[in-house]
Amino acid sequence: MPRPIGQKLLSFDRRLGTRFVAGADEAGRGSLAGPLVVAGVLLDYECLRNHKVRPLATLNDSKQVTPPEREELFRAVLGCATRISVRVIPSGAIDRNGLHKSNLWGLRSVLGDLAPHARESGGLACLVDGFRLGPLAPSFFLVVDGHTKSAAIAAASIVAKVTRDRVMRRLDALYPRYGFARHVGYITPGHSAAVREHGPSEQHRLSFNALAYAAQR
Repeated sequence: MPRPIGQKLLSFDRRLGTRFVAGADEAGRGSLAGPLVVAGVLLDYECLRNHKVRPLATLNDSKQVTPPEREELFRAVLGCATRISVRVIPSGAIDRNGLHKSNLWGLRSVLGDLAPHARESGGLACLVDGFRLGPLAPSFFLVVDGHTKSAAIAAASIVAKVTRDRVMRRLDALYPRYGFARHVGYITPGHSAAVREHGPSEQHRLSFNALAYAAQR
């Protein structure tokens, strides 16, 4: 019988041979509206044993679980993680600095928050899914498709996604014309129609080349 995906993710991190593993991931890169949310999660594998690690048995990439399962895993990660760091990068900053630079800044920032605490207490491995962060970042390992391999990265993907979805639901109350609670800012026919009818809001990324903006431009 195959092991639960969470156990495979945890085993990947344990094989790195360090006490601490920090993972970073983001949510909202492809969104037309709303912030980019970057999260970092620090796991202490000296403490994560027996009953303390059981809540992470069903851990998975945020894209592979339902919204209710994400909320449950979010609570599990909060209970099991040694430290969590989050950056919420608004659409205006993305327009000014560019999506890629904003994402790299967020990843460097959250890992920078986690690394000093872990280095003071034991060995540390920092993991990132698919991006080279440049010389200003803490020393890290690039793990391709890391959210499907590493528990720390998968946990970060859960925190980033749940945090961003909650932000978008709050923005829906402020901008009810756009349906943010339904599509959380991604391009859908309904979202595009709302932008064409009402124009983009302050939460839209105007630097994106979207057909919905064509009439305004």
